[in-house]
Amino acid sequence: MTTDGRHLLNGGKLPLIAPDLLSEIIATASDLALLVAPSRRIISVLVNPHHRSFGQLTDWEGSQLRDVLTAESLRKLESRLTEMQGARHGGAAVELNHVDEANWEFPVRYSLHRIGSDDSILMLGRDLRPIAEVQQQLVQAQLALERDYETQREMDTRYRVLMEVSRDPVLMVSMSTGRITDINPAAALLLGGARGDMVGSPVAQEFEGRRRGEFLESLANIAVAESSVPIELTARRSQKRMFVTPTVFRAAGERILLCQLDTNERGTLGGDELGDNLARLYHEGVDGIVFADADGNIRAANEAFLNLTDTANIAAVRGRSLTDFLARGAVDLRVLLDNVKRTGQLRLYATRLTTDFMGQIAVEISATWLNDRPNPVLVLVVRDASRVETMRRPAFGQPDDGVRNVMELVGSSTLKDIVSETTDVIEKMCIETALELTRNNRVAAAEMLSLSRQSLYVKLRKYGLLNKDGE
Repeated sequence: MTTDGRHLLNGGKLPLIAPDLLSEIIATASDLALLVAPSRRIISVLVNPHHRSFGQLTDWEGSQLRDVLTAESLRKLESRLTEMQGARHGGAAVELNHVDEANWEFPVRYSLHRIGSDDSILMLGRDLRPIAEVQQQLVQAQLALERDYETQREMDTRYRVLMEVSRDPVLMVSMSTGRITDINPAAALLLGGARGDMVGSPVAQEFEGRRRGEFLESLANIAVAESSVPIELTARRSQKRMFVTPTVFRAAGERILLCQLDTNERGTLGGDELGDNLARLYHEGVDGIVFADADGNIRAANEAFLNLTDTANIAAVRGRSLTDFLARGAVDLRVLLDNVKRTGQLRLYATRLTTDFMGQIAVEISATWLNDRPNPVLVLVVRDASRVETMRRPAFGQPDDGVRNVMELVGSSTLKDIVSETTDVIEKMCIETALELTRNNRVAAAEMLSLSRQSLYVKLRKYGLLNKDGE
């Protein structure tokens, strides 16, 4: 409990205070102090020296209160002064809004005190702008929370309507608990249960022969795989066979599995069946399949290609250039890329593959150029041609004209002449083969035969292989 302090003054414990010291005390005890005459003229203005936000208010001295207060605040002040009725100080503080010549408005809470014999008024004020700013921030924060709440309600409504009206069976599973967090009516009907009974229950118990840990691990592995292949399951309640395609995402720090359910009948239609068959062909086919980028670097290869090259695993070939496996290296790769980029595809390109153990195997390569995407892809189908090559040897087939002519020389020419004629025949055959492999690309053919371009043209003229438009 406090007193009014009269015993301090009456007992002489406080000395008389000098005017300048009294002004300093009043200024520091409040943020803004006004001494107002009965005529409502401002006699003096005292600003707290530690409160500089008011600036210079000395121009208020000599002005009327109506010049520095808003009309509403002036009426409020007059009403409070009337209520005082000769009392020395007002009962409660009054909040007034000041305004200067630039219409800058700021609130101040004043306590009113009558002093002197002429009933002058001492107004001791506290700046309310910090409180007003905090209140404004609170109001803005409240409005932001309300907006966020309305947005959340709207998104929740959209999500709920989408789940209710969607015909695609969908359920969501928490990866940390393995329990169903949400399920739409279509999925509940397909699984043969009620939504209320299934939400919160372990997802593994909804399918036959599945343990919780193993089931979640298999779903997670499929969800993060490059090509998402559905897993075939049987519902425990409805005994329906279905395909489950999981997708993993993170929400509020928790990983959620979005599982799309599809019945066996719908899962084997058109595009899904084609995709499944192509995937099985890629993994189980007898011909090697390789996907490479525009520079010939391998992106993916199937098991058959690894068998052809005697490679241990896919990691050993991914990222390597095709030149590491083609017998003629960069020459074969350039021929493949030049022709497939020009025509879109190349069939039965005969060459040899070099294995990781320096062996070689005859192959036929068919290439397709997929350039309808930002990063074009070169697709190679590699077929083992070692048996075909054996069957195509000249001893088992009809000799061509050049070989036949050489055979006719036996008995009629010397061995030296026969060898010379044979050399020309073989040289011509090699040049023709190189031109055929390179689709008449003479620069690539010269590089394949390790000849200069000028030497190749000399031999083309020698054997009459230049067309009429040739150089």
